[in-house]
Amino acid sequence: MSHPPSSAKLRSLRALCVKALLPLTLILAVTTLQAQTTPPPVTIWPHGISPLGVTHKENFGNHSLSITVHDKSGIAEIHQTTATVMIVESGEATLIYGGEVIDAKTPSPNEIRGPGIRNGTTVHVIAGDVIHFAAGVPHQWLVDPGKQITYLVVHIEEPAKP
Repeated sequence: MSHPPSSAKLRSLRALCVKALLPLTLILAVTTLQAQTTPPPVTIWPHGISPLGVTHKENFGNHSLSITVHDKSGIAEIHQTTATVMIVESGEATLIYGGEVIDAKTPSPNEIRGPGIRNGTTVHVIAGDVIHFAAGVPHQWLVDPGKQITYLVVHIEEPAKP
């Protein structure tokens, strides 16, 4: 007939199990964290909208995807280290690009904002148009009352220049 293990043996066995399982638990935690922060190799946005909603921005490290909707005119912007590709999905607006940002302010590193653009080029854009801005190009949307524009944005981070 066998006797149940003593409480000292049980404590020793528990300590051994904890020591054996701790590295495995850490590996699982790190793997889970990596899975949460590493984007998948393929991302699909059905009908041009993230499954997480129109305000979601998907970051892939050196580039990101987002949807922007304007139902009124915006401010002038310059992304000093980010090239931008825009694909107009719906609506229409006037785009001003180039020139100089009026009363330019730097609200965050490598980002310049202002109320408008002086001496820029003006173009009317509609659904289906594709726009590319190199890093450092001022741009601003002007949206007529009652109108809107929706576009997919791809921001591509450029390496810092020496």
